[in-house]
Amino acid sequence: MSQTSLESKLEALQCHFTWDLDPSRARLCRLRDQLEDIGTEEGNSWLGHIYNLRGFVQYKLGFSKDAQSLFNKAAEAFCQTRRADADEGPWLVVNYGNLAWLHHHLGEQAESQAYLSKVDALMNKYPSPSQDELHPEIYAEKAWTLMKFSTDKKQLAADYFQRAIRMQPDMVEWKTSHVLLLAKAAGKTNTGLKGDILERMRIAKEEDPENLYLAVHYLQHNAKTMEKERVEDEARELAQKIRRNPVSSYSGLKALLWVYIRHVSVDEAIDLAEEALKHHPDVRYLKRCVALCYRMKIYSGEDGHRDQSMIDKAISLHEEVVSLYPRSSIMRKIDLANICAKSNLSLDKAEQIYQELLWSDLDPADKQLVYNRYANHVYFALKDSRRSAQYHMRAAEIPTQSFYRQNSIAILEKFRDRKWRQVSREVEEFLENLPEPQM
Repeated sequence: MSQTSLESKLEALQCHFTWDLDPSRARLCRLRDQLEDIGTEEGNSWLGHIYNLRGFVQYKLGFSKDAQSLFNKAAEAFCQTRRADADEGPWLVVNYGNLAWLHHHLGEQAESQAYLSKVDALMNKYPSPSQDELHPEIYAEKAWTLMKFSTDKKQLAADYFQRAIRMQPDMVEWKTSHVLLLAKAAGKTNTGLKGDILERMRIAKEEDPENLYLAVHYLQHNAKTMEKERVEDEARELAQKIRRNPVSSYSGLKALLWVYIRHVSVDEAIDLAEEALKHHPDVRYLKRCVALCYRMKIYSGEDGHRDQSMIDKAISLHEEVVSLYPRSSIMRKIDLANICAKSNLSLDKAEQIYQELLWSDLDPADKQLVYNRYANHVYFALKDSRRSAQYHMRAAEIPTQSFYRQNSIAILEKFRDRKWRQVSREVEEFLENLPEPQM
C-alpha cells in the first residue's frame, strides 16, 4: 500500500485521531486527571471508552508508549464488558482505528496496515443496522468522548447518543449517559430542569437502578421541590450505598455532598467525606471532596463567624490538593486564594497566589478565568472597584465564549449603570466597542 493510500484510509477511520479533538495542553492535562479519577474498577460499562480516551490524551501529550498500553487495555476492557463469548465485535472499531493511527505516527506502517485490515474485517462482519449511518457502537463512543470536551461539542454528543439508542435501544448505559448529558446542559440555565427531562431521568433511574451517580443527580435536581426530611432520608440512604461501592469520581459522592451542603448540613457533608477518606486515605479525589466541604463551611459562615482553626484546616487541605493535581491546578489555586482571603492573616498569601497565576503562561480560556476570578477577589476582598473593573474588562476582551466572560460583562454593566464617575465612563466605552466572542 502506498503512503498516500495508507493516509487516505487512516483519514477515513472513525476514531479519536479523526474526530477533530484538538484541545490545548492545559485542557488535556485536566482531562487526564479527570479520567484517572474515574478509576479502572471492573464492571464500569465505560471502561473501554475511558482507556481509549486516556490513550489518545497521552499520545497528544507526547507519551506514545503509554498511549499504546492504554489502547491495549481498552481492547481488553471491551472484551470484558461486552459479549463474554466474543473476542471481537463492532465496539473495537474505534480502538483498532486508534492503534492504526498510533503505529502510523510511530513509523510502524506494517502494524498500521494490519489494524486497518482488522477495522475493515469488523465493519464487513458487523455492518451498521442503518444504511448511511455509523454503527451504534461508534456513535455511542463518539458521543461519550465528545461530552468530555467543550460545550459546543455537547449538542453533537447528544445527537450521537440519540442515534445510537434509536438503532440499539437495549443499551441501558447509553440511555443513562444521554439523559445525564441533557440534564447537565439544562442545569446550566437559570430556569432549572424542565419536566420532560426530569421524567426522562426518572425512567432512566428505573431502567438503571444500580447507577448511583444517576440516582444522586436525580435527587439533586428534585430536592428543591421535596420535603426536607425526605431529602435527608434519601441522601443518607444513598450515602450508605456509595460507601459500599468502589471509589470513583463516577460513584456519585461529590454530587451527594452538594445535596448535603444545600439541603442537609455542611457539617454532615464534612463527616461523610472524611469517613470516605478515612477508609481510602491515598485517594486524591476524596481529598478534593473533603476540601470542597471545608471550603463551603467557610463560605457559608455558619455559627455567625469563621473560626481561624477552620480556615487553617481548609488552607492546609487545599494546599495538599494543589500538590496532588500539579498539572491541572488553576481552579484549585483560585479556591486556595479565596479561602486565604477570608482570613486577614492570609490576605497577602491570597494576593501572592493570584499574582503567580496572572503572570503564568496560560491559554486564553484559562487567562480569562483568572482575570474574572481576580476581578471578583479585588472587589470583595480589597474593596477596589476601579481595579476590579479593569480586570473584568481584561476577561471580557478575550473573545472566547464562556461563563466567566458573561459574568464579567454582567458585572461591568452594573458598574456602568452605577455611574461611578471615571469608572462608569471607561466601562461604558469599553462595552460599546466590545466585539462578539468566538464560539
